[in-house]
Amino acid sequence: MIDLRPFIDQVIVIVARHNLGSPGAYRRWLGRGDSANPYGSADAANILYSVGRWPGAAERAAWIDHLCAMQDARSGFFNEETHHPYHTTAHCIAALELFDARPLHPLAAMHPLREWAALDHFLDGLDWTWNPWGESHRGAGLYAALVLAGESSLEWQDWYFDWLWNEADADSGLWRRGCVKVGGEPLLFHHLAGSFHYLFNHEYARRPLRYPERMAATCLQIAARHAFPLGQTIGFAEIDWVYCLTRSVRQCGEHCAAGRNALRRFAQGYVDYLLRLDMETDEGLNDLHSLFGAVCALAELQQALPGELRSDPPLRLVLDRRPFI
Repeated sequence: MIDLRPFIDQVIVIVARHNLGSPGAYRRWLGRGDSANPYGSADAANILYSVGRWPGAAERAAWIDHLCAMQDARSGFFNEETHHPYHTTAHCIAALELFDARPLHPLAAMHPLREWAALDHFLDGLDWTWNPWGESHRGAGLYAALVLAGESSLEWQDWYFDWLWNEADADSGLWRRGCVKVGGEPLLFHHLAGSFHYLFNHEYARRPLRYPERMAATCLQIAARHAFPLGQTIGFAEIDWVYCLTRSVRQCGEHCAAGRNALRRFAQGYVDYLLRLDMETDEGLNDLHSLFGAVCALAELQQALPGELRSDPPLRLVLDRRPFI
């Protein structure tokens, strides 16, 4: 059995060190100024929800106010320099959802994409070949932001998922057809990481994957060939791979034993890596956004390997409640 408690204890200390003295006000990085950051505030909430340290009612109310104050009233966007506004907006709205709250202002800048022709043009125009990972922040963020803000119709959601169904790649199970093979194996993980963002939208909406058995096989291929250095950094690559494997296996029922064995092999090495890090000096641990990615990976591993990863309380994956990380 893998004991997660020593790492989770460190996580709680790290989050506390990022607080700027009032509820909801968190910096994203240590040592880079003392300004509250959208990802700092959103990911502190995400992490505390995940590890079962949810704040009391008064603190929650203040946290909501703090997050809502970061929204641009005119565009509806939340903005931060490291990510596209669609990503930051979806990420902050997803954090607000943990508090059963919504943003104060309409997502006006996204409203033109609520028309079918505009949505089709937008999705078709993303760089699915050479930048599938980065562009998925836009393609998935649009859906998550509009849905969680209550600003999309079911008909619009049908358009969105029908487009993705028609564009799924039959060979890899990823998105987009005709694009995955072009860059070959060096870009395969980038396509998986991009597809992860569309996958969690599917999971939230209870929508089926078109080729789940192929997605599962692709995940196993990446692990077997060491096509990406998984478990060697703090970030989101690990949850991308773990989630794509667990959820595709869940939909198709194939590769169950092989998938469980791959997850088991990965989990032990990953936790060993995390426990070797120095929380006083490691930049990944002290970036709340990257740290949140690691916590998500552990939460999904714990769920996928019952009885094999120990914590008190059990970790909660925010994606089981709403889309977007």
